[in-house]
This record gives sequence, structure tokens and C-alpha cells, in this order.
Amino acid sequence: MSAAHIRNAENGDLPAIQALYAHHVAHSLGTFEEVAPSLAEMTRRWRAVTDAGLPYLVCEDDGAVLGYCYAVPYRPRRAYRFSVEDSVYVSPDHARRGYGRMLLSTLIDRCALLGYRQMVAVIGDSGNASSIGLHKALGFAEMGSFQSIGFKQNRWVDIMLMQRALGDGDTTPPAERDTVVVA
Repeated sequence: MSAAHIRNAENGDLPAIQALYAHHVAHSLGTFEEVAPSLAEMTRRWRAVTDAGLPYLVCEDDGAVLGYCYAVPYRPRRAYRFSVEDSVYVSPDHARRGYGRMLLSTLIDRCALLGYRQMVAVIGDSGNASSIGLHKALGFAEMGSFQSIGFKQNRWVDIMLMQRALGDGDTTPPAERDTVVVA
């Protein structure tokens, strides 16, 4: 592996992030979006995550963004305030080289340090062996699936639900926190 490293995403990374995500929107079932968001929309989303104090990370090597990930609140209701959902995307030119693992393991660590107790993965396409394998390798357990919940690329698509405890998980009461809302 090269000198790739993980760092906080910056405004200047957003064109590369938008292009990478646009590829996944157009060519994969990992996201159920069917039209790639504009750069302005991706910038708005990045700001919403970072303004909420949640991690939004890139894997970078010599100035090139190889992948990115972020965490958002799992659901908006207050009782979910200790749970986050992850999203991880790696450039197809750099897949299966460990960058997704670097990103997700850093995201797990950062969310645990922030006091979150559970991380959920909602994986588009129950046949997405790469994403399911990545999450399993980092301690996520399969919790179930929704069959034929989305329709994309002219076919019905399942989602796989996975979950991983962060920090003490549910073994101790958490320190109180405000509800984080990401619009």
C-alpha cells in the first residue's frame, strides 16, 4: 500500500467526492439515489454533517481522494441519539486495496470517541459482497434485510442491515448528549 492516509474532508475535496459518488449513483446499487447530486448539494450535505460535529473523512494519497466516509445520526428521534449510520465509498480504480477498511476503522474510532454507542450500516444490495465483507471484518453483525425495498437499474433491490457496538455499547449507561440533527 502507498502513503495513503485518512484525514478530515475539506471543502477542496468536494469536487472529487461528488465525482466519486456520481459514479456510484450511476453504476452501483450501493446507494438508492438515481440522480447524482450536484456539487452544491454535496457541499450542503458535507456542511450539515461537519456542522453537527460528526466525522466526514477522506482517504487521500498525494492529493488524490481515493475514497470517503461519514457518519450521520441513525434516526432523528431523541432515543436514537447514541446511534449513527455509516456511509463508505471508494473509487472503483482503488477498490479492494484496503482503503475502505482504513476509512471505516477510523470512522468507528472517531464515533466511539464522540460517545456514540452503536453504528448501523444500511447496505444497498444484499449481494454487495465487498461492503458486507468490509463491515463483517470490522465487527459488524448481520441484523437482517429488507427484500425488494428499492427499484433501481430496472430491478428490485434488497438492503442488508448490519450493526456494531461502539465503545461500551449497551453494557453501561451513556453520558448524556443532545440530539444531533443532520438535514
